[in-house]
Amino acid sequence: MKKKDLIKVIVSFLILVIGMILENGIINLETVFNVSVAVASNTILVIFVLAYIIIGGEVLKTAAVNILHGQIFDENFLMTIATIGAFLVGEYPEAVAVMLFYQIGEMFQSYAVNRSRRSISELMDIKPETANLKNDDGTIITKKPEDIKTGDIIIIKPGEKVPLDGIVISGSGDIDTSALTGESIPRFVEADSELISGSISLNSMLEMKVTKEYKESTVAKILELVENASSRKSRSEKFISKFARYYTPIVVILAIALALIPTLISGFSLEVFKVWGYRACSFLVISCPCALVISVPLSFFGGIGGASSHGVLVKGSNYMETLSKVSHIVCDKTGTLTEGNFKVTKIDSVNCSDMELLIAAAKAEKNSNHPIAKSLLNELKAYSEEEYTKVINAVNNAKITEFAGYGIKYEDQEDIIFAGNSKLMDKENIEYKSVDSVGSVVYVARNGNILGSIVIEDIIKEDTKEAIEKLKSMGIKLIMLTGDKKEIAKNVAEKIGIDEVYSELLPQDKVSKVNNLLENKEKTDAIVFVGDGINDAPVLAGADVGIAMGGLGSDAAIEAADIVIMDDKFTGVSKAVLIAKKTVRIVKENIVFALGVKIAILILAAFGIANMWMAVFADVGVAFIAILNALRAMKLKEI
Repeated sequence: MKKKDLIKVIVSFLILVIGMILENGIINLETVFNVSVAVASNTILVIFVLAYIIIGGEVLKTAAVNILHGQIFDENFLMTIATIGAFLVGEYPEAVAVMLFYQIGEMFQSYAVNRSRRSISELMDIKPETANLKNDDGTIITKKPEDIKTGDIIIIKPGEKVPLDGIVISGSGDIDTSALTGESIPRFVEADSELISGSISLNSMLEMKVTKEYKESTVAKILELVENASSRKSRSEKFISKFARYYTPIVVILAIALALIPTLISGFSLEVFKVWGYRACSFLVISCPCALVISVPLSFFGGIGGASSHGVLVKGSNYMETLSKVSHIVCDKTGTLTEGNFKVTKIDSVNCSDMELLIAAAKAEKNSNHPIAKSLLNELKAYSEEEYTKVINAVNNAKITEFAGYGIKYEDQEDIIFAGNSKLMDKENIEYKSVDSVGSVVYVARNGNILGSIVIEDIIKEDTKEAIEKLKSMGIKLIMLTGDKKEIAKNVAEKIGIDEVYSELLPQDKVSKVNNLLENKEKTDAIVFVGDGINDAPVLAGADVGIAMGGLGSDAAIEAADIVIMDDKFTGVSKAVLIAKKTVRIVKENIVFALGVKIAILILAAFGIANMWMAVFADVGVAFIAILNALRAMKLKEI
């Protein structure tokens, strides 16, 4: 809301009040200043024209420029001919008041858009301005993030934004990721932790090795996504744009017909023309489609802004509109419903301690990059930092052989250790007690004797069950697709309440399942796929709406998906659906309200029942109410 616009409104209003006082004889110019009736009438007209030019000058100028460029039928043209028409039929106060209230409505629209834009621009503040580059000689210089290269070492001081993506080399402390994820709880990082650009170091100095140049960094991709979000219009917005294009000239033709036909039928008298001309002007003011043209895109813009404050990035209002119609949500399992990080859930040692079993397993697995190997090492570390350090730092000439699909053989001067599945135990003729578990079972044997078994599972995210319950309460069917074994998939589905499960699928099988759903769905329904955005890119692209989990640091998530859940929580999916449904509901409310009021008052105006003041309400008043309703899209208290 610009200060000069507010001054124009105030000045014009004061001049309008003076004109109305003089016109209604509260102060009589003829008596007070001893002037003729003609001079008094012309003075009053000049006062109203002055008020009109002050408040409506920009509208007149815009209408003229648009006409010269071939863009005739818009709201500026409607307001211009309606108000000039009101002057011609002698309704000076109404002419000024219509333009005055129109401009007040425009000011409120500007305020509403800016408020919505601020909720998105807060996200834009994640862009860091500088980076502290550490040279080989230890000196530190300040450079732009765009000038930093992969492999460079940078320093992040307490309170500074992380300028690029990278890995912590030294230092530890809390990182604020709320601007990216909406999550208020800080995340602890230490050596080897991943750092994401846009987050903030709260309480410590960190040394980081850059892994991506700025243009490929998380913050750059997010900013590009947000900046382009409003460019993808929903079907409702496109409909309103087309509606206004054809609606405006039709309304102008009807208004001309309303002014001329009754006048011609009655024999064309000036008095009759003034009556029907006034009605035609009222008709034009009422018919201005401001409420629709403003409130529909504003509602979607507000919904996108509100979603971003909850860590849900929507690439365009078209995706939000489609998401509101969701009937089926198809989910990947690993990294979507589960954490994607394997954890030891059960240790069953035989003739040795749990520690001894873990040490033997860690020795065999320490050089492997497999998630199961990492989970075994993490478990040993949790049991004893000292023993973990011994295993990691041990220097020997051990021979390690990996048997694909079976496990690992570890052999040094003292021991031969086998760590793997039951097939490995059978292959080596080692006696063991079979473990029936839905997780992955690692059997460990040393020198031909079984030491025990370790069960490792992919842990279900703590918020998954709650989110699924909320989605099911909205009448949405949940389907899980996974490449995991049938027993594991069934166990996860039963725990969290998934309706249908398809397991042991290859990537192309997932695409086929989603395509089958798309072919058999109702026209009004939408099929949504939720995945981690890395292995599921083909399915994300094929679904009506693709939602990527684990947006932090995942290039594929940001590139492939239509919506990105930045905090990696499945509740983000239920939030996205709630936001979409609320936003579209507000859009429909505004369309029904605006058209309903306008049609009713248009009919009244045609029969002379509605005056120009009612016309002002039908235009500016309806637009104002629609704008206030649109602002509700940013308020998400129920989430």
